[in-house]
Amino acid sequence: MAGHRKDMLDIQRIIQLKARGESNRSIARLLAINYRKLFYDAFVAPINHILMKISHLLLTFCFLISLQTTLAQEKSPYVFKKPSANGTGKVYMGREIAHVMSFEGVEWLERNSRTQEENTTLALASLPLKNNSIVADIGAGSGFYTFRVAKRIPKGKVYAVEIQDDAIAYLKKKATDDRLDNVEVIRGTEKSPNLPDSSIDLAFMVDVYHELQHPAAYLAALKKALKPNGQLLLLEYKEEDPTVAIKPEHKMSVRQAKKELAANGFKLVKNGRFLPLQHFLLFEKTDK
Repeated sequence: MAGHRKDMLDIQRIIQLKARGESNRSIARLLAINYRKLFYDAFVAPINHILMKISHLLLTFCFLISLQTTLAQEKSPYVFKKPSANGTGKVYMGREIAHVMSFEGVEWLERNSRTQEENTTLALASLPLKNNSIVADIGAGSGFYTFRVAKRIPKGKVYAVEIQDDAIAYLKKKATDDRLDNVEVIRGTEKSPNLPDSSIDLAFMVDVYHELQHPAAYLAALKKALKPNGQLLLLEYKEEDPTVAIKPEHKMSVRQAKKELAANGFKLVKNGRFLPLQHFLLFEKTDK
């Protein structure tokens, strides 16, 4: 009915225009303008209205995402900068986190000169161990320390924690070849060593802590894995000593280590100054 009425109106309009002496071309042009307006009102205007609503929704969504990102960054303990030559660009408490050493460097870990250069014999003898200690070697690498410690605690156990596939395969093969039943290889993550709660007497990291990509989360997980009187040992190349020929991102100062560990519930109980290249920093939990 509405369409029929519209046709009648168009005919009446044409008759009126003809009566006024309008040419057919003028009448066609006027009708075209009229139909374009009708088309706009019927289709284009509603579509534009919908598009405007979608645009407003998208802008609101983008704003909320931006706000969420900003709030997350404000809560995060990390800030970011342009990466240095050997760093990630991720900064924790003023220190740029170093790149993780690839397992392709296994030959350097097992070099013949390491025992003399680092006095690893003294470092091993200084570990607070009993013959039944439960120990975790975090970032075990080639197991240079893992297997030497395992032989010192025949009634104890060593968890060799690694995240790199090649290192895990290497550690498992060596444990089998050396018939060391008290070594268990654990696949950790960047945020956790995946160790049982309250199970560890001593966890140690040899030139590893500065490479943790999420130190706050990792220390929280490690803290849970330590027994109430459990201890954490860091061996780190001395940043304070310019003669230690190690890349800056792979060195740490005692002051920086104390600051970061204190922020995560650990206190320094021993600062061993007896190693030629490395700090020997023993920590305990502040809330036992």
